[in-house]
Amino acid sequence: MAVPTLTAILKRILKQPTAPFHEYHVRREIEALLADCPNVKLKHDAFGNLLATYKFGKRKSLPTWVLAAHMDHPAFVPNTEAKGKDDAWEFLGGVPVGPVQDGIRRGLRKPVKGGQFASWNFPVTIKEGRVEAPACDDLIGCALIISTFWELARLNLETTVHAAFTRAEEVGWLGAWHLGNHWPFSEGSVFLSVETSRPVNGAEIGDGPIVRVGDRLSVFDSEAVSVLMRTASEQGIRVQRCLLDAGACESTALQALGHRSAGISVPLGNYHNINDTKSELAPEYVMLDDVKTTLRLLTALVATKHDGIGERSIRDRVALRLKQYQPHLAAGNQHFT
Repeated sequence: MAVPTLTAILKRILKQPTAPFHEYHVRREIEALLADCPNVKLKHDAFGNLLATYKFGKRKSLPTWVLAAHMDHPAFVPNTEAKGKDDAWEFLGGVPVGPVQDGIRRGLRKPVKGGQFASWNFPVTIKEGRVEAPACDDLIGCALIISTFWELARLNLETTVHAAFTRAEEVGWLGAWHLGNHWPFSEGSVFLSVETSRPVNGAEIGDGPIVRVGDRLSVFDSEAVSVLMRTASEQGIRVQRCLLDAGACESTALQALGHRSAGISVPLGNYHNINDTKSELAPEYVMLDDVKTTLRLLTALVATKHDGIGERSIRDRVALRLKQYQPHLAAGNQHFT
């Protein structure tokens, strides 16, 4: 079994152009990379999201994780209401008008072959521990999930884990919303957004993956976050635990639809291609060590058996303490009138 390296997977995925609603290049490359991965089955849902399952043996972790990453990135798509050459393109995604116009003036807009959409013309480079690309968000997440599946196969690990590679996240989590409304996984499965995110609130690029306690719109499942932190501690993996409230991710969408959700992020530089200091267009970047550490955490997470969502839930802990201190409660109650 020839196992592709993390670097090889990164290069293949990051070289694929993408845009909201035009994720077909990325989806085809993910399918090609997982086609020969043992114990993996692929399918599409009605929205075009790519779903994958690694299943080997009878062992099934509790919870069963659904690793998720979106396949799109802010880019230009044909303007469906265009009336002339000047408005032939429409930019989709959360980027201010100023940097977009700056990129057009600098000649950075590059239509893909066939002209279905256009993305920023930056090279993909992996050099001196730094990964640069036109779109790290969220193709890094896609590459990490692919690498996790291959690592499970290489280690011949018995477990079940799912993945969802979603469409149209950059325009309001549309693919994730469809997934949540037509949930194809077991009721106890936990959704885990594998993202790249701008580090805020003390998080730093180069200090390891960020376990998200929430985003700008919601706070994530506390017990799922606890499992992530406990796994990192048990495996000696350095992580950062932060509220990343500079943006919102697909876990908020899934949680709004009633699915337990959490998030993990690789710290991202030049978020949405806006230079961190100059407010002009630039390639996004992450540090390779942060990516490698995230891969270690994801592999450990889905390969480690947990007794339910947590080894002992908060409810169980409080019930145990109430029983333990019942005599003190009774003694103190005698003095209340």
